[in-house]
Amino acid sequence: MEIKRVVITGLGAVTPVGNTVPLMWDSVVNGRSGAAPITLFDASKFKTQFACEVKDFNPNEFIDAKSARKMDRFSQLAVCSAGEALRDCGIDLETEDRNRIGCVYGVGVGGLKGYEDEIMYYAQNIEDGPRFSPFFIPRMIPDICVGHISIMYGLRGPNFVTAAACASSSVALIDAMNLIRLGKADVMVAGGSEAAVNISGIGGFGAMKAISTRNDDPEHASRPFSKSRDGFVLGEGSATLILEEYEHAIRRGAHIYAELAGGGLSADAYHITAPDPDGAGALRVMKLALDDAGISPSEVDYINVHGTSTPLGDVAEVRAIQNLFGDHAYDLNISSTKSMTGHLLGGAGALEAVISALAIEHGIVPPTINHADDDIDENIDNKLNFTFNAAQHRDIRVAISNTFGFGGHNASVVLKKM
Repeated sequence: MEIKRVVITGLGAVTPVGNTVPLMWDSVVNGRSGAAPITLFDASKFKTQFACEVKDFNPNEFIDAKSARKMDRFSQLAVCSAGEALRDCGIDLETEDRNRIGCVYGVGVGGLKGYEDEIMYYAQNIEDGPRFSPFFIPRMIPDICVGHISIMYGLRGPNFVTAAACASSSVALIDAMNLIRLGKADVMVAGGSEAAVNISGIGGFGAMKAISTRNDDPEHASRPFSKSRDGFVLGEGSATLILEEYEHAIRRGAHIYAELAGGGLSADAYHITAPDPDGAGALRVMKLALDDAGISPSEVDYINVHGTSTPLGDVAEVRAIQNLFGDHAYDLNISSTKSMTGHLLGGAGALEAVISALAIEHGIVPPTINHADDDIDENIDNKLNFTFNAAQHRDIRVAISNTFGFGGHNASVVLKKM
């Protein structure tokens, strides 16, 4: 069977550092943090009182009010980023076979706020008997976001959601890529979405001691690879990539950002929340992705790392990079854009793939911000180029985007300059 090539022809993003792709890209290139005190609920009694929220988001600018009320925030974000990506790719859906256009998203948590609201309402009114909204389940279930997108645009191809914790949307990209490779679809709307900045999200991650408590300095709280890091900063948002079969894109004269050349999946099989300290699963997934793309480690120029700013995760990923790339590791640019966007959980992989595609397009490596020269973790090799604090210009031929999730789920995607 002929394996078809897959290219990226459209991008969309609603993020803590910008509600469109151009605004988001300008922020990450210039090292602006999206972290600030929480406004979506009263967090004054929580150990962590800040997050990377999407700001000034009005779903009614893109979705009619009646439809928006039926959606949890994660679905609203997904619909909006998908709309931007479809506009960006310039496809005329009226002339396309929409039986061959599908939608796959990664969602790690889903409608947590809707679930929380219904249970709290029930608990507060228990004496009156159970009263639940008929939209409770349709708002909450993770797959509903792609249901909304498919209905809105009449997309009748493959339609589902992947769940692999923080690796979810990278898995979605790989699934969408393979559907096109195998001739099951011509175009896929692929991405991720998450909206967990709420009582349950902050409370749950806080109880695990997974998130930073640097309430006095939120903007500088996410500091990957730094000795003083104390956990990740929870973010929310959505990102979408339009994946298209190469010949289909060429026939319609589409702008191509990059080729989605390969993907890899692996499991640590080690611990429910902690990574394998030797980074064995991370090494294996990067190698699988490169093998799938037919690319050698020496051809890679940039890695957008998972880099969450957790004490264990950062060290394990760097070990994996050094063990896989050897001496070439010192020629790589490495950066964690979570230092600016926060950690979008299931949406992280899609956003970081968008950023990687733009890095290839513009020849710019976004920085890892919030680093002081005297604050490198002693377990991390300071001779590696982590692109600290300022973007760097570089001709990027090949980029890898890594995402790793609770449960030991690992996913890597390889993007290639056309």
